[in-house]
Amino acid sequence: MAFLLETRELSKVYRETGGILEILKNVNFGLDEGSIAVLTGASGSGKSTFLNIVGALDRPTGGSVFFAGKEMSKFSRSEINKFHSKNLGFMFQFHHLLSEFTALENVLMPAKIDKRNKSESSKIALELLDAVGLSERIEHLPRQLSGGERQRVALARALMNRPKLIIADEPSGNLDEKNAEVLKSLILKLNKKYDQAFLIATHDMDLAEIATHRWLVAHGAIVKTD
Repeated sequence: MAFLLETRELSKVYRETGGILEILKNVNFGLDEGSIAVLTGASGSGKSTFLNIVGALDRPTGGSVFFAGKEMSKFSRSEINKFHSKNLGFMFQFHHLLSEFTALENVLMPAKIDKRNKSESSKIALELLDAVGLSERIEHLPRQLSGGERQRVALARALMNRPKLIIADEPSGNLDEKNAEVLKSLILKLNKKYDQAFLIATHDMDLAEIATHRWLVAHGAIVKTD
């Protein structure tokens, strides 16, 4: 069975004054549909670089990235934009909510950008906000929400267009222990409910417990550890 996401001999090199910096070296990686892959490793090991490349936010120096059998590294800019809206959702350490918009409006933003039906999209957004326990906060602005609530809005937003894959870079990094536990439970619950894959980079070993597979990023390599 083919992987949902796959890299073959992936490399990323930065040429700086005085030499070459190899961030990723011939990385072979595979992620199944509906699974949860967690990347761990020291700061600066290349986790974020890898996520940016497989999320089509950056180009590799060498090798290939495949999504559902299609080679993403050969996509044009317009193809990448279309690919993002149809297949990927993103979460980061900081929620990146738009301060002047309500929780509901923030969740709806990917659908608005993709010019989806407003009525149908609103129903999906309300369902997602309910799923993350924020049905009573839909009209609240980000400044009226706690840090944990903002990150839950960000999770709902990442799921808005029903993407096949959610890419999350240190999603619990700014949360206290209680809110990090809530986020962990929600990711596991929503993964099972919607059968959407997650690729998560984290230092949070408690969050890493939900992984279908764990990978260690070190010295330019990404190695499966389970």
